[in-house]
Amino acid sequence: MIRTVIRTTAEPVSKPDSAVVRDALGVGIAVGLSGFAFGVTSAGSGLSLLQTCALSLLVFTGASQFALVGAIAAGGNPLAAAAGAFFLGVRNAFYGLRLSQLLALPRFVRPFAAHWVIDETTAVALAQPTRRAVRLGFTVTGLTLYVLWNLTTLLGALGAEAIGDTNAWGLDAAGPAVFLALLAPMLRTTTERAVAGLAVILGLGFLPVLPAGVPVLVAALAAPAVLWFKGRTIVDSRTIVDSKSSDGMKNDGMKTDSTKADSTKGEDR
Repeated sequence: MIRTVIRTTAEPVSKPDSAVVRDALGVGIAVGLSGFAFGVTSAGSGLSLLQTCALSLLVFTGASQFALVGAIAAGGNPLAAAAGAFFLGVRNAFYGLRLSQLLALPRFVRPFAAHWVIDETTAVALAQPTRRAVRLGFTVTGLTLYVLWNLTTLLGALGAEAIGDTNAWGLDAAGPAVFLALLAPMLRTTTERAVAGLAVILGLGFLPVLPAGVPVLVAALAAPAVLWFKGRTIVDSRTIVDSKSSDGMKNDGMKTDSTKADSTKGEDR
């Protein structure tokens, strides 16, 4: 008896909506609560309640917001602080390139969805197996995080105004602490850790000699520097391998010629 085996293209395993919502809510709530630290830090750096809330409503990217208020709190030029925050936020544009393919949203929805393209929504969306799950995870994460982040920002700013001098309570360290907490999980590869380490060295090294806020811009040079060094290392290693391969081929050729010569001498004899 002959059995015919028909191969079909494997479809992605679907994920229950409840599981997607659970994961999205977990991320949204956990990160959204850290908006309290931003509200405290922003108010402590001298920004008004309206300015603090406007940053969370309109910018809505934690790392850039903390970088901006941190540079301003250190007495930096607002333009330099904004430039540093901008460079940190550029990564969201690259997230958008990938998410636009996965979400495949209607054109009139894309400008609104773009405001929610951040680290957390991207991570949840990319972890989903189907388009439906991607859309659900992105939406639930974005909505939860946006509402909580703005609410806790307001509460943090109001709390900072109530307690007065935030430095006296040590709350000025809340911003850098949360920033590091957001950054640390992203450093997964050796290259990423090298970029972070070099950025720290550049930032701290130029801190005493440059105006506040400018060392952050200098630290941004760590990424191209590490990538350039990595590229040179790869090229050099390939050159060495090619050189060894070439030498090996030459040696094999010399051995072959020597063998032929010996065989010829043997025949002559």
